[in-house]
Amino acid sequence: MSDTITLSHGSGGIQTNKLINELFFKYFNNPILDMMNDSAQIDIDFKKLAFTTDSFVVNPIFFCGGNIGKLAVCGTVNDLAVSGAKPLYLTSAFIIEEGFSIKNLEEIVKSMAEEANKAGVKIVAGDTKVVEKGNVDGIFINTSGIGSIYKNVNINCANAKVGDIVIINGTLGDHGMTIMCERNKLGFEGNLKSDCACLNSLVDVMFEAYEGIHVIRDATRGGVASVLNEISEFSNVTIALEENSLPLKEEVKGASEMLGLDPLYIANEGKICVFVEEDYAEKVLNSMKKHPLGSKAAIIGKVTKEVGKKVYLNTIVGGKRLVDMPSGIQLPRIC
Repeated sequence: MSDTITLSHGSGGIQTNKLINELFFKYFNNPILDMMNDSAQIDIDFKKLAFTTDSFVVNPIFFCGGNIGKLAVCGTVNDLAVSGAKPLYLTSAFIIEEGFSIKNLEEIVKSMAEEANKAGVKIVAGDTKVVEKGNVDGIFINTSGIGSIYKNVNINCANAKVGDIVIINGTLGDHGMTIMCERNKLGFEGNLKSDCACLNSLVDVMFEAYEGIHVIRDATRGGVASVLNEISEFSNVTIALEENSLPLKEEVKGASEMLGLDPLYIANEGKICVFVEEDYAEKVLNSMKKHPLGSKAAIIGKVTKEVGKKVYLNTIVGGKRLVDMPSGIQLPRIC
């Protein structure tokens, strides 16, 4: 590991994993943390709970489809939901730069309240710190959340099995490409809009269709590629993706091609990767398609019998391309 922190340590890829494994796990390791799920799964008085925390530093603070406040609520709600839990309560801490607009702060807080209400969660505690001008970029937000894990659900990053079908609930890269275009004024915006959304109601519909789903992960930093590589590693399986099945908006596809980027590595804030045994895949897929946040859901791959822990893409032209864990960083402060 390098002697100093670089932006790539926050990318969600190889450098992030090395930082977590070689530093934080070195001192914090315990059986709960070692599971490496989006939320800690804990037992208190015979009640199974999910507990998570996240910080948000996105730039720009306001973007098409949301703002840092909405993102903070959605990100934490989704980390609970993909752990098989019903999100219940959030806390929120604000680090605010001297001189920040009260009007903008009110808009951020209002959007947090609206999104929490939609998701059926309550913001029950918080903290506010103000620092001198220049010591933080506008506003940073930390949110923590707790939820109740459903009785008959067992979601874990290590649960993927050979034969599982891989489903995603919609188009790839919408959030990351929106942030990139707005921040750098690239002129590709068109109908680009962040997919930032609370997905707990979608996950509930999926569980109603089938409680035996093996894995659900939200594909945020590092995109789908990062999430699938983590699942491949922890489940010790190989994952084959189909290029012609990847759902993409034309705006994201066009901008990615012009910028030389791969949508598999671009961040999302409203997309989940779902692993379910083949016999129940269509049932789960159809349930997702009936929900507004899953109307574009698609089967994008399968867990295969091939030897080795890896993710690869069956390309449109008939070849195979290895989809590695992302290295470096395409865009800092994406969430």
